[in-house]
Amino acid sequence: MFFKTAEENIELWDTREPLLPVLPTQRSYDYVLVADKVDPADTQKAQRQEAFIQQLQKKNIRVTKIFHDDKIFFGLRAPNEVFEQYKYLLKVSDSCNWSGDVNGSVPHATRIRIVNFILHHTFINTGEDLEELLKKDVFETLFCLHERKKQKELKKKWARWSGLFVGQPVSDVRSYFGEKVALYYLWLGWYTKLLVPAAVLGVVVFLYGLAFFNTNPLIKEVCESGTIMCPRCDKRCPVWQLSDTCTYAKVSHLFDNEGTVAFAMFMAIWATLFLELWKRHRARHVSKWKVYDWCEEEEELILEIVNDPDCHPKQFRHSYLRSTLVLILVTLMMVLIIGIAHALVVFRVVAAPLLSEGSWEFIRDHANTVAMMLGAVLHYLTIQIMTRVNRWVAFKLCEIEKTRSFAATERSFTVKMFTFQFFTLFSSLFYVAFFMGRINGHPGNYVRIAGRWRLEECHPSGCLTDLFIQMAIIMLLKQTLNNIFEFTVPWLKGCFRRKTTKKLQRKCGHCYRKACRDENGSVEPCDICKLRDWLRNYHLAGINAFSLFNEFLEMVVQFSFTTIFVAAFPLAPLLALLNNIFEIRLDAIKMVSLERRLVPKKTNDIGIWTKVLEAIGVLAVIANGLVIGVSSDFIPRLVYRYNYGPCVNGTTHTHCMQGYINDTLSTAYMTHPAVRQDFLTSQLITENGVNVTQCSYKDYRSDEDYTLTSQFWLVLAMRFAFVILFEHVVVVCKFVAAWFVPNSPMLVKNHRLQDKLARLKEELREMKQCSKSTDV
Repeated sequence: MFFKTAEENIELWDTREPLLPVLPTQRSYDYVLVADKVDPADTQKAQRQEAFIQQLQKKNIRVTKIFHDDKIFFGLRAPNEVFEQYKYLLKVSDSCNWSGDVNGSVPHATRIRIVNFILHHTFINTGEDLEELLKKDVFETLFCLHERKKQKELKKKWARWSGLFVGQPVSDVRSYFGEKVALYYLWLGWYTKLLVPAAVLGVVVFLYGLAFFNTNPLIKEVCESGTIMCPRCDKRCPVWQLSDTCTYAKVSHLFDNEGTVAFAMFMAIWATLFLELWKRHRARHVSKWKVYDWCEEEEELILEIVNDPDCHPKQFRHSYLRSTLVLILVTLMMVLIIGIAHALVVFRVVAAPLLSEGSWEFIRDHANTVAMMLGAVLHYLTIQIMTRVNRWVAFKLCEIEKTRSFAATERSFTVKMFTFQFFTLFSSLFYVAFFMGRINGHPGNYVRIAGRWRLEECHPSGCLTDLFIQMAIIMLLKQTLNNIFEFTVPWLKGCFRRKTTKKLQRKCGHCYRKACRDENGSVEPCDICKLRDWLRNYHLAGINAFSLFNEFLEMVVQFSFTTIFVAAFPLAPLLALLNNIFEIRLDAIKMVSLERRLVPKKTNDIGIWTKVLEAIGVLAVIANGLVIGVSSDFIPRLVYRYNYGPCVNGTTHTHCMQGYINDTLSTAYMTHPAVRQDFLTSQLITENGVNVTQCSYKDYRSDEDYTLTSQFWLVLAMRFAFVILFEHVVVVCKFVAAWFVPNSPMLVKNHRLQDKLARLKEELREMKQCSKSTDV
């Protein structure tokens, strides 16, 4: 049938009998397919389009076809019989029969999920499915429609900037976007809430370091020192005064003090408590949503039967050849990522001497710090590029694996993508934390890259500040720039496309069927109103099956930054907290207003992300123990205080750490032939014109033969002893915390028990009624 108005020429084709008046809940279409108008010469594409639509008709899906400009819109509406079958199969299943979809009418979110499954499991006679047809441009895109009334309610309650400090209506989010999206926001809200005590304690640790900023004797020793230090690079760098780095020493003390140890232990235990408390928090909600016992495998079988009663389940398979190939490719990818981290190290090594001979005095004086900051910015750019490369590689590896279902593909992709991202983000940080300044050699025997450039050295006050600079720059850039692009790109796209939609809205104002615009009416909307609604959704930013994965990945990476190297950056929880307060609303506004509607997915957990978070918690214990024991000067200071300091002999008229800085320095004499070859004569002249015959460097070495002293071996032994003690103590605390906090509250367990009992009694009552009716 054809329908024409003066404003617009629209062809409407219904594949079934004329539409009867429908209920308000049936007015909305379940899905919309979009295709370009087919060129008459391209008969193959037209035949494929027609074949796919015919396959949908065979499944009793009502199709409404509307032409607009150079596009064809196919409105799809599934019959109620499909959803009744789904409800019945849920009721008789072993695990899914406790689902909330069993009783009452089928929610629109459930309709969308079922139709989405049918669409992606419909094949034409050539064996092609919808995904392949989309790749071959037979169809342009597909999307489910936003429900305007519920969309407005979510905007009012949740998706608005004015609600930054208002609680989230998670149940409303669940009914609109499904359990998977709701659990993401539930997890993000819980994570943000528990960041408050971590952020407060991190600020206290920072203020503790700040309180002794000017009175600390170690800082005073550096600032008043007359020690002349060896050149920091070859040929260009002159000798320098230790007192020139007074500011650097002060900053180092802010992040390398006694409070850092306690804070690192707290954060390791905090990560465990966070996960255990999250499991309880999740249990309350999934129990309330009636999906506690939901089974992914049975849900998939039910959907397959609804789609095709004669279906055969896809068998579980495992190929050792494919697994071996994937393992080899994953290893090669990680080697590539680690190689990029080495390239960043080489950049800093080369940049420092080049900057030291620049024309700007400030950059010359702080060449190493500037090189470190430039390296961090370059690392951020590398992260942005490698994120796209990692995603492509992870997809290809999943294709090689040939997983059984989309859920299995998603799990496999998550593990691979997070592994690649983790190495991309943290390889450079691990080098700064555990290797920089420890493998660079000493005067007379420096380690050089390609025999030319010396490796970086640690500052006499330690390497922890370098790690802090790296983390602060990457974390700030990643959070701020990512959020800006994440919000502005879909917003600008929406503004750009809005003109087309507005024209149609003005035309619809002349529509004679005013009832079709009534939100509470039961009259089928006219074709112009349908098209207006479809275009409104079509012009929103596109989404894909992994859109929610991107949000999870961003937050889990942030969780890694917040816990793994928190000993070097106690302000990380505060930055994460501030970011998440805005992140929740940003994601909500984006999902509700700027993007097409996500396909509602049912689940009862955040899935493989729980295992990833648990792995990060274990790694946080190891990394923080190593940062404090190996990277910071906490252990050397303790060894000096109780074994070498002035208080060891009972001296009380001075501070127990007096002379510590000089104790950590060794002396290189220019009379030694190897040392003399490392430095040019021009490098050994101070700013005052004095020609030096010796210089100092940070290490525990003999001044005569440059061998390691007994103090070095004592400090090294104490470092490893501390790491072992720290990790054992924290691991025990983690196990106690995990044991002490049950995964599921007793209230939830008792409620489930009562609910199961009531359901069994109801089944027995129905059986007796059926028996009586049969006897009669």
